[in-house]
Amino acid sequence: MKKKGRGNGDKGKAASKPVKRQSLGVPDRQTLLAFLNQAKTAMGPREIAIAFGLKGDDRRALKALLKELSSEGAIARTGRKDVASSAVPPDGGVFQIIEIDGEGDLMARAMGRDDEVFGPLVRVHLPRGTARPTGPAPGVGDRFVGKTRQNRDGDYDVQIIKQLGRTVEKVFGVFRAADVRPGHAGAGGGRLVPSDKKHRHDWMILPEHAKGAKDGDLVAARLLPHRGYGPKKAEIVDIFGHSDNPKAASILAIAAHGIPMGFSDDERAEAAAAGPAPLGSREDLRSLPLITIDPDDARDHDDAVYAEALPGGGHKIVVAIADVAHYVTPGSALDHGALQRGNSVYFPDRVVPMLPERLSADLCSLMEGVERPCLALEIRIDAGGHKQSHRFVRGLMKSAASLTYTQAQRAIDGAPDAQTAPLLDPVLKPLWAAYRALEKARDQREPLEIDSPERKIILSPEGQVVSIAVRERFDAHRLIEEMMILSNVCAAETLEDKRSPLIYRVHDQPSETKLAALGDFLATVNLKWAKGQPPTPARFNRVLALAAPTEHAQMINEVVLRTQAQAIYDTDNLGHFGLNLRRYAHFTSPIRRYADLIVHRALISALGLGDDGLKKATPDQLQKIAEAITATERRAMAAEREATDRYVAAFLSERVGAVFEARITSVNRFGVFVRLDETGGDGLVPVMRLGSEYFHHDEAGHALIGSETGDRWELGARVKVRLMEATPVSGGLLFDIVSEPKPGPVPGRRSLRGPARATTPRRKIGGPPRGVTRRRR
Repeated sequence: MKKKGRGNGDKGKAASKPVKRQSLGVPDRQTLLAFLNQAKTAMGPREIAIAFGLKGDDRRALKALLKELSSEGAIARTGRKDVASSAVPPDGGVFQIIEIDGEGDLMARAMGRDDEVFGPLVRVHLPRGTARPTGPAPGVGDRFVGKTRQNRDGDYDVQIIKQLGRTVEKVFGVFRAADVRPGHAGAGGGRLVPSDKKHRHDWMILPEHAKGAKDGDLVAARLLPHRGYGPKKAEIVDIFGHSDNPKAASILAIAAHGIPMGFSDDERAEAAAAGPAPLGSREDLRSLPLITIDPDDARDHDDAVYAEALPGGGHKIVVAIADVAHYVTPGSALDHGALQRGNSVYFPDRVVPMLPERLSADLCSLMEGVERPCLALEIRIDAGGHKQSHRFVRGLMKSAASLTYTQAQRAIDGAPDAQTAPLLDPVLKPLWAAYRALEKARDQREPLEIDSPERKIILSPEGQVVSIAVRERFDAHRLIEEMMILSNVCAAETLEDKRSPLIYRVHDQPSETKLAALGDFLATVNLKWAKGQPPTPARFNRVLALAAPTEHAQMINEVVLRTQAQAIYDTDNLGHFGLNLRRYAHFTSPIRRYADLIVHRALISALGLGDDGLKKATPDQLQKIAEAITATERRAMAAEREATDRYVAAFLSERVGAVFEARITSVNRFGVFVRLDETGGDGLVPVMRLGSEYFHHDEAGHALIGSETGDRWELGARVKVRLMEATPVSGGLLFDIVSEPKPGPVPGRRSLRGPARATTPRRKIGGPPRGVTRRRR
């Protein structure tokens, strides 16, 4: 059988000879750019030379022209192929998601060989169902391999083939000048100390790439191409201020996560043109003594409550929510901006709001004694807290008082102040009576009860950390929480009844893999988790109750928490496992969450409450919005967590060497993570500081076990640690452990092979056993 060679045709046909192209000469700039724009695939210098019939010196001239166009940004290089920088690579390639458009679609641009983005924005096509890529929903900043296609309108969109995660074309951190003697500071290059804990090395900044940065400046830098050995280099592209700035922690978090700051001219103009809403066809609620109850540091007030007793032991509850939909209409600049942000982001020193301050802190905020438009809900419950009926109205209200949780709780506890004393009998006591009824219904429902205390960072007027404390939880918090949960249920039920498109807040049940791991772990502390039985919040609560009086209580609380899935937004109703509710939608915070604004619009349309409701949105369009706002929520959570870590590290940086009470919160092969009782700060104790022996990582038992002594360092254990290092720029804390380990049996080879542990055979010649980590002094 003959082999086919290059140029061979089908059987029976003679091999074709190469066609000689007549040279057209080296193309000029416009001709070459037009050619690349019209090409059906990315072209390399060789393909371009063949197309124009170029040889010898002409090919060298072509390469020089390509290099010149590339340096100007007129063309971009994908691998070894060139495309016009204004074009979409027809054959696809690597893309980066740049923004979310007004319809909730993700928009991306192509990425060149040096991680530069180029070309027009193209819509990202996200197939539904089993065809959808696995893993977390893509968001702004994420990269992916995509295949482009031209739609019927002649525009391009791109389908995700493989997600690559977030690009690292930029790094953030602190610039350290190479020479900081008087007269030399900032004169030359230096290094970039990264703010991200995942980056384990610095980047070299050459003098020509320092861009005037001074020692200690907070900067963003673009990574430069790197080949071979030697330090990696970067070029500074932005300077945000100095690391001595007390607000450096949040500045870095905002920049690193690409959280949009400020508002466009169109957004500001629309906000400035807005004014108070008239009564019109709204229901007049101004005489109803609705009150707001919020944290001491609340920047806005988007929910107000009222209750009164009904004959027979029931209660009427009124929940009024700021009518943001009146001001932020579909398709407006404010709407587009709010979708891009997805939610407000809260830092200890500032808020990055979803809406301009004219709306978020004024026209939409339910301030005391000021008329405000609202979407209100009247709910009737029986004496046992079960809902009997509900109805939504669009109203105009006037808040009777703006209280803090502390104020409201003190008044109920018998210590009212001048503001709460007149409200105690007519307003606060009826609210508490309705809450006690809701509490009974909650106890019957048995939602998941996980103890997860929240830390509050208290700053001085100058922005310095004064103290870090656990946020107190009062019945006042639970009262508002229960009334908001019930309101969210009512919103979901109403929209389902009206067969309206809906974005749910869903919380799926734990995966089988996580449940199996939980069962293995509980067996190590003599607790049972029956396999094969469906998981329910009540089952988890029973485990937590059994563990409460034992030394393992905190450890089991942590493991149960990690077993849970993450809540997301979705158009498919998976229910809310943690709250033990069949249907649930976010309705109560439209000032700070775009999801709630969508639900408001859907209710307005479904109930005929105005012409500014949800336009004819398809489930696919809403699903895109759901995925986009899930991604922005994750972005906000990561930024808030990183900023908090940096504030804690800055607060502790003056206490290096001090000893703290702590608890082990995570166990890994390389060491254990601990959380300080005093501040809630999290840090690492490397395995090398745990003892002078090999340590086996018992993954199922969440423990490191000494191979010679059986000493155990396990999840939830109480320990004392000494702070060895605190790095404010990254939020990193490093500890040494000063406690004694928990004694245990010496693990032989047989004991390490049980069902809760992986097999760890020893190497034949020297070295530690596989699956075992060694501690070195």
